[in-house]
Amino acid sequence: MNTELYQEAESFIRQFYEEKGLSDVESRLNDVRAAIEDSGTYHHTYEELVYGSKVAWRNSNRCIGRLFWENLNVFDYRQLDEEEAIFQALLKHIDFATNGGRIRSTISIFRPKLNEKEVRIWNHQLVRYAGYEKDDGVIGDPASVEFTKMCEALGWQGAGGSFDVLPLVIQIDDREPKLFEIPSEKILEVPLRHPEFDWFRDLELKWYAVPFISDMRLEIGGIEYTAAPFNGWYMGTEIGARNLADDFRYDLLPTVAKAMGLDTKRSASLWKDRALLELNQAVLHSYREDQVSIVDHHTAAEQFRLFEKKENNQNRQATGDWTWLIPPVSPAATHVFHSSYEDRMDSPNYFYQNEAYKKCPFH
Repeated sequence: MNTELYQEAESFIRQFYEEKGLSDVESRLNDVRAAIEDSGTYHHTYEELVYGSKVAWRNSNRCIGRLFWENLNVFDYRQLDEEEAIFQALLKHIDFATNGGRIRSTISIFRPKLNEKEVRIWNHQLVRYAGYEKDDGVIGDPASVEFTKMCEALGWQGAGGSFDVLPLVIQIDDREPKLFEIPSEKILEVPLRHPEFDWFRDLELKWYAVPFISDMRLEIGGIEYTAAPFNGWYMGTEIGARNLADDFRYDLLPTVAKAMGLDTKRSASLWKDRALLELNQAVLHSYREDQVSIVDHHTAAEQFRLFEKKENNQNRQATGDWTWLIPPVSPAATHVFHSSYEDRMDSPNYFYQNEAYKKCPFH
């Protein structure tokens, strides 16, 4: 018998039964042991899958939005074994989670890894913009350049713009990966404008409504779900202070500062800080005006403070990766900056995994 798997399964099952106030845990463990002895693995019940997914969010050290972990919507797609069926399930996820802008935290879970056979979604996020490498720089998102080339090698051709949504690439086991275009009507995007600067519209910026992370591995009781895309909603700084502002992403601070008439020749003029603030203001203003869920970093920090208190009341420790929990704008104005956390990886949890497309012969 796979002793290590059983030990991980036992730890998870006992935690599940204890937190849910269930009885007869020994009977369930006997079934799990017999399944592992017979087949080398075991199958989670739907209730175990739902609980494990939620607790994995509760244990996610880098997430500041964990107050809402119990509200995660869980879709069980473990029975699907065709790329087209998985694609249709992902479209349902996008529809349900987007919800006309009233975003719902959601996860879709596909069959687990077994004997090196696995389902993989090649995309980092279900919705993300392409990046085209040109002689004079990158058009679009520089973070997507490598994956964009992979999509092109698979036959995709983008429009060459700054905000072209990439196709989905799905691979099952060692089959050839399959590419699927997401219908444009499925994707909610927010055109960015500023509450005071009319010229901001002329920049023709936008961003997608929902961050669907699609390349992480969900681990529950020793079982690995290598395709388990999930989403919450954006904290404004993720867009305004990172995606659009980082010099290795869209690098828009010089553009915004120039339009504001700021002195960009001297760092001491704090032009980066001022441009960063207005870029973040535009993001929050635009999402709220379009009634798309978003949270500012101060509110998110207060929500995390409440999460910490609730965990303490349950005699649990709120673990965390401080370097990720502090917001990239005005971190010292939040309690998180002045706190410390144990960066301990509890199970269940979500883990990074190697990019699936790096195994591709085109790479």
